Amino acid sequence: MKLLVVICSYRVTDLTLDCLRSLADRIGRVPGSRVAVVENGTGPEDARRLREAIETNGWGAWADLTVLYPNRGFTGGNNAVLREALASGDPPEYVLLLNADTVVLDGALEALVDFMDAHPRAGAAGGALVWPDGEVYGPPFRFLRVASELDRGLRFGLVTRLLRPWTVPVRPIPTEACAVEWVSGANIILRRTMLDQIGLLDEGLYTYYDDVDLCLRAKRAGWETWYVPESKIIHLEGKSTGIVTGSVKRRPAYWFQARRRFFLKSYGAAYAAAADAAFIAGFAMWRLRRRLQGLPDTDPQHMLVDAIRNSVFLTGFAVTEVENPAMPRKPSR
Repeated sequence: MKLLVVICSYRVTDLTLDCLRSLADRIGRVPGSRVAVVENGTGPEDARRLREAIETNGWGAWADLTVLYPNRGFTGGNNAVLREALASGDPPEYVLLLNADTVVLDGALEALVDFMDAHPRAGAAGGALVWPDGEVYGPPFRFLRVASELDRGLRFGLVTRLLRPWTVPVRPIPTEACAVEWVSGANIILRRTMLDQIGLLDEGLYTYYDDVDLCLRAKRAGWETWYVPESKIIHLEGKSTGIVTGSVKRRPAYWFQARRRFFLKSYGAAYAAAADAAFIAGFAMWRLRRRLQGLPDTDPQHMLVDAIRNSVFLTGFAVTEVENPAMPRKPSR
C-alpha cells in the first residue's frame, strides 16, 4: 500500500461524511491508497450512519470502518488502526492522519506524497490549513520552550518581539516548502519506517500535544519535519473538543494533563517546572495588565487557576497518563 489515510471521528459524524465526500474524487489520484475511518466512541447510531454511507455511496472500494467504544482519544483511536495496518502483509509506505473536521482540496494528497518521495529524510510533513474562503491560517511551529511559555502567558509586544525566534507559531507563514520543528496533527503525513523506529502516537497523551511529541521524537531519532504549503485542506478547528484559538471555553483537565506529561517526559522535571513558572508568572501579569487597561477578557475561563492547579508544583513530577474522561475514574484510596 502506498498511502493510508486515517480519519478519527468523535461527535462529528456529519463532518466526517463531508470529509469522505471530499476524498471520493481524490483518493484515486494516489494509486495504492485507502482510507480508514475510526468511529471513536460516539455511539452505535453514528457507527450505523457511517457504515451505511460507505455502502450506499460505493466508498467501500477505498474506505473501511473501525468502530471503537468507549472513546480512546485521538492517540488511541488512530493507533488502533495504525497498529493493525503496520503489522499487515501490505503495510502502507505513508500514513496520513487527517482530522474528521476537514475537507481535502485538489492536489493536497499528491503534494504530500510527492514531497515525501523526493525527501527520504523527511519523517513527517504537514500541509497548510485554510478557512473555507481559502485564506491560510494554520502555520507550522517551533517546539515548546520556557521562552515560548513565557510569551504565551505575558503577551507583551516588546517581549514577543525579543522572543520571536522561540515563539511557537512560525510567522509569517511560509509560502514555500521548508523544514520546521513540528506541524499540526490535523493533516500530517508520516513515513512508515520512521514509525517503525520511534513508535506510534503516545496514548498516554490522550488527545492533545501528540503532534509536537511525535515530531520531537522524530527529530531526536534523526528525522526531519517539513511544511508543504502546496497541500491545502480546509480545517474547521476544534469541532470535536470545542477548543479553538481565541475561545473562552474552559480548557478540560485532559488538556492540562497532556501538556504536563509532554514537558515532563520530553524535557525532565526541572524544565517542566521552569515552563510552568514562566507561563503562570507571565499570564498573571497579563491578567493584571488587562484589568488595569480595561481590555476585553478573551481568555479561557479560569485559565490561571487551572494552570496553577495542574502545574507540577501541585501535581508532582511523576510522568503520568492523561485520564480518559470516557472511562470511569478509579476510586481514590
